[in-house]
Amino acid sequence: MTEETTTLTGQAPPPLRDWPALDLDGPEFDPVLAELMREGPLTRIRLPYGEGWAWLATRHDDVKLITNDPRFSRAEVTGRQVTRMAPHFKPRPGSLAFADQPDHNRLRKAVAGAFTVGAMKRLRPRAQEMLDELVDGVVRDGPPADLIERVLEPFPIALVSEVMGVPAADRERVHGWTRQIISTSGGAEAADRAKNSLYGWITQTIRARAHSTGADVYSLLGAAVAAGDISETEAAGLAGPLQIGGEAVTHNCGQMLYLLLTRPELRQAWHERPGARDALLDELLRYIPHRSSVGLARIALEDVALHGHRIRAGDPVYVSYLAANRDPEVFPEPDRIAPDRDPNPHLSFGNGPHYCTGAVLARLQTELLVETLLDRLPGLRLAVPADQVAWRRKTMIRGPRTLPCTW
Repeated sequence: MTEETTTLTGQAPPPLRDWPALDLDGPEFDPVLAELMREGPLTRIRLPYGEGWAWLATRHDDVKLITNDPRFSRAEVTGRQVTRMAPHFKPRPGSLAFADQPDHNRLRKAVAGAFTVGAMKRLRPRAQEMLDELVDGVVRDGPPADLIERVLEPFPIALVSEVMGVPAADRERVHGWTRQIISTSGGAEAADRAKNSLYGWITQTIRARAHSTGADVYSLLGAAVAAGDISETEAAGLAGPLQIGGEAVTHNCGQMLYLLLTRPELRQAWHERPGARDALLDELLRYIPHRSSVGLARIALEDVALHGHRIRAGDPVYVSYLAANRDPEVFPEPDRIAPDRDPNPHLSFGNGPHYCTGAVLARLQTELLVETLLDRLPGLRLAVPADQVAWRRKTMIRGPRTLPCTW
């Protein structure tokens, strides 16, 4: 990638910006990303790990274009050490995140039935029952309580296990592995050990369900392997991220509750306008900076012209959903939380073929968590000053580490 060949019109290429891994408190928007957005629709970044630099697209329209365009490949990333946020890069075969068409549809089809709107409607009563048991325990023990530890972490993990089809006897073991994988304590070695244990268990479970007719994910995967639609390795690669996927819900909801408990006007809107709660949740999903920096890159398969620049074949390209969600051309006053924002075409669950597989499940969990906690604990408030809430450090997914509350 040479600077001389990155432009079509002869102007200088965008300056190359280092984007360090920042530890930010609260739902503060990343100041480096804000600066990159001001510099233009297409900039160039270098992240803490990997090699070289990458393009970054921040405008809503450009993010939608790139994430829908087959000229930008996720599969090509697996053979490269692209500049990135994560210190380690070990893509697993079968991972939807690194699949291009037609493999992506083939893999996704194997699990799609477990995440339909109809499946989530059937799941809702059981999800509410599981959540009520956790909140019953909080009410019984009385204040104060750390809502992350007591509700926001255990509920998504338990519900995902329900959807995946983890047997009751194995849930504590599986929960232990997933907690270690998402934890920042214990280091890379502990996380690797937990991953190896989890993926070994997943492979055995899929193998044991080769002739199952169940609707849970492991049964669907067992049947797909038996039918020859996907390989056993691909099935395990599909299942792992889904099993671990409760992490984002935990920390997204932590940020949402923090905002609702520290901004009285939002809490008032929640209680006074029950019919507009869905709109407020969508606006909070748009607003919260749910991750650090950027996610996974794509590789240009051919030269692509964008905003007067030539993205060359082989160039890595990142999109920022966080930036797209603050695009003033799409969201007037983007830095303000507007409870009645309409329309609200946020990209918090992604876009295009890689739109989040579990988006409907994540939305269900978010709705149940926020509604149940605020309705059952109407006097809910932080048990410490807002600036004393501890936030996660050295993490890809942002959110409060603890959320001590009273009522």
